[in-house]
Amino acid sequence: MISNQDKIKTEELELIAACIRHERVAQKKLYESYCNRMFTVAYRILNNRDNASDALQEAFIEVFGNIQNFRAESSLGAWIKTIVVRKALRRLKNEERYESIDTVVNTEMYDWKDGLTAEYLERAIQSLPDGARAVFTLIEIEGYSHKEVASMLNISEGTSKSQLYYSKQLLQKKLKELYQ
Repeated sequence: MISNQDKIKTEELELIAACIRHERVAQKKLYESYCNRMFTVAYRILNNRDNASDALQEAFIEVFGNIQNFRAESSLGAWIKTIVVRKALRRLKNEERYESIDTVVNTEMYDWKDGLTAEYLERAIQSLPDGARAVFTLIEIEGYSHKEVASMLNISEGTSKSQLYYSKQLLQKKLKELYQ
């Protein structure tokens, strides 16, 4: 008896094989399966819809250009997410937007009178300086380790840890102000 996971894995491998053969229907299916989740990842890093769309487009061009190199050591989604994260980070760096821990704190506040909602929390995260937001997103939301983030951002693990601490302090300050 074939398990549900085996069936999904088989379907994924068939989709990959069709994409390697440059079958447009398969490419469209792959894109549609992952585009919303990957756009969210890019947007959380870049905090700009146009830049996130551009990073997503660049990532899928790379995905389709290199899908024959996918080794199935992780899930297809994890492989695609790694490409999306790298494209978003490259875009962030190329625009010279990456901010160090010494940058001026973004003190923009929101009206939190109605209590904490997912939307307010998302807006608070998006208000973080670029570097702090990127590290927070990659570690706390996407689940990467400090070592992986340091490698992706070309920073030390200590800087990654400092940026995470800094981002949490800023978020904590915003949340405390909600309840004052």
